[in-house]
Amino acid sequence: MTSLDEKLDSSAAPLIGVAGVIVAMALVAIGNGLMYVYVPVRLGAEGYAPAWAGSILTGLSAGGLAGCLLTGWLVRRVGHARAYMVFSTLVILSHLAIAAVVDPLVWVTGRALYGFAVCGLFIVAQSWLNDAVANNIRGRVMAVFYVAYIVCLGLGSYLLAFVNLGDGSAPLLCILFAALSILPVGLTRLPQPPPPAGASVAIRDAWRISPVAVAGMLAVGGLSMMISGFAPIHATAIGYDQQAVATLMFAMPLGTIVFQLPFGWASDRTDRRYVLLAASALVAVAGIFAWRFDGAALPLMIAIYLIMGGASDSIYSLSNAHAADRAAKDELVTLSGTLLFLWSVSGFIAPGVGTMLTAIYGTQVFIPMSITIAVVFCAFVIWRTTQTRAVPASETGGFIPISAQTPLPVDPQEPDRPG
Repeated sequence: MTSLDEKLDSSAAPLIGVAGVIVAMALVAIGNGLMYVYVPVRLGAEGYAPAWAGSILTGLSAGGLAGCLLTGWLVRRVGHARAYMVFSTLVILSHLAIAAVVDPLVWVTGRALYGFAVCGLFIVAQSWLNDAVANNIRGRVMAVFYVAYIVCLGLGSYLLAFVNLGDGSAPLLCILFAALSILPVGLTRLPQPPPPAGASVAIRDAWRISPVAVAGMLAVGGLSMMISGFAPIHATAIGYDQQAVATLMFAMPLGTIVFQLPFGWASDRTDRRYVLLAASALVAVAGIFAWRFDGAALPLMIAIYLIMGGASDSIYSLSNAHAADRAAKDELVTLSGTLLFLWSVSGFIAPGVGTMLTAIYGTQVFIPMSITIAVVFCAFVIWRTTQTRAVPASETGGFIPISAQTPLPVDPQEPDRPG
């Protein structure tokens, strides 16, 4: 009887530990979604120019870029569990900065700290899950992880409809969710992975493996930060109330699930580049509609931005899968690190340019910028399809729905194709 109990305990502990990591990051996502919409809405209510919200978004991206480069070093020094605690503490401190005072300069610093910390949390959580689960179920576990994060991101955005902008309750709620997220990890019995060797950046090798994936990460880094970051800024600037902005931002992450599942199914059965073409063309068309009907009734704008956000997010996961199809097994760690770096660089540059243009042309400038990025990427993919053959569907890996708000895993212990 004791032996049976021990077997049950040994099988249940990893399952509970994996679930704990997923729940912890889902709680982080709620705070992330709430803060994404709180910052521009609160600044607008205080009378600050929209360019300040754009500057804060650029700071967030800069912090994320630093997190991509420094997380491996920290994990090698202290291990996954302690690194998770460190990053969680930084998340809480970043929210405290937002709660303490309404000052754009302080908020830039706080959000940069948050970008650094949340990127580190993702890399730690993803590598931990990669190590904990077997190859035959890794794809399904990671899909649950990403979907849980995406759904909670939308739920967090919708919480804005129920908070008082003037009393600081939004950042305090974010602190609560960040603190709660520490508990499942602090109590976990999940074994820690060996320290990561680190992911190098090899842009030339990534280009050799998949020019489309390199271009896709550069495109979606800008698209994701422009659409998800500037949509609430613009909606606030043109007069949508707190409830409307919260509803709009709640719908956008759900569009990721709506579009990624059929796109992923199609890409597993044909040349993924054709599906990338469809996704980028859909972003461009939705952007044209967003420009044409800007400021229209909320249900129409929700539909437009749901399509625009969901299709752009799909470029992220499709590009990752396309690169994995064409890479050798021993190339995947470096490839993932390089794609993550390219996504982060683009996600830093695009908001910076968008912020400068916003000060000149207004908050709606992110729409033509997004259309331009999507059209240029679409044209590049068309050109590449005429230059190289497709990888047969029988030789491709499975598709995993990944949000462009989540970094790619960079140090799996046994890297293999997704799924």
